[in-house]
This record gives sequence, C-alpha cells and structure tokens, in this order.
Amino acid sequence: QVQLVESGGGLVQSGGSLRLSCAASGVTFSIDTMAWYRQAPGKQRELVASTNSGGTINYADSVKGRFTISRDNAKNTVYLQMNSLKPEDTAVYYCKADEWNYRKGYGMDYWGKGTLVTVSS
Repeated sequence: QVQLVESGGGLVQSGGSLRLSCAASGVTFSIDTMAWYRQAPGKQRELVASTNSGGTINYADSVKGRFTISRDNAKNTVYLQMNSLKPEDTAVYYCKADEWNYRKGYGMDYWGKGTLVTVSS
C-alpha cells in the first residue's frame, strides 16, 4: 500500500516562502501523477498544482508565478515551493499520488493526511 507523508507546513508572514514535501512509500508500481491540493477554511478542496511522469505541469490560476511544483521520480517525492505567500493561501495542503498498476490496467489514488499552512497578514 502506498503511503504519502507531507511535511513543511507552518506559520509564515505574508510575502514569505515555504517549501512543502511529500514522500511516497510502499510503491509497487510506477507513480504517474503527483499533485497538491488545498482546502481553506469554509472552502472546497481545490487543485493547486500537478505534474505527471511525462513532465506535464498544471497550476491553479491563483498560484501561477508564485508556486512551483517539482518532483524527484527516483525518490517518489513531490515538492511545492511557495513564494510570495498571501493570507488567502492559508489552507491544509494535501498530497495526492496516482499509482499506475500496468498489470491490471488501472491506477489508484492515494492521499496524504495534509499539512497546515498559515499565512498571517
């Protein structure tokens, strides 16, 4: 079973930076997409950024130019560098990974438990 562990959350001042990490363990097959989601108080969970094994990257419009997603495929780890943080970035950030089981022909999503990012104004 794949397990995802996020780290790097914390309290920062507006305009500051933070780097989140998510490490996947127990991977039997290849990880395709790894992504970061977030859920702010009173809001729905939303996709922040994603990257697949082919290098395709997507960002939410609200974080373009400020956040950067990257991954180390050999370590099955994904990162989210967050710069110029704003109070509206305050949320629990969740890591998601899709393990592609080529033997069965389908993938399975796994979620981390989340790490809290709080940006003070």
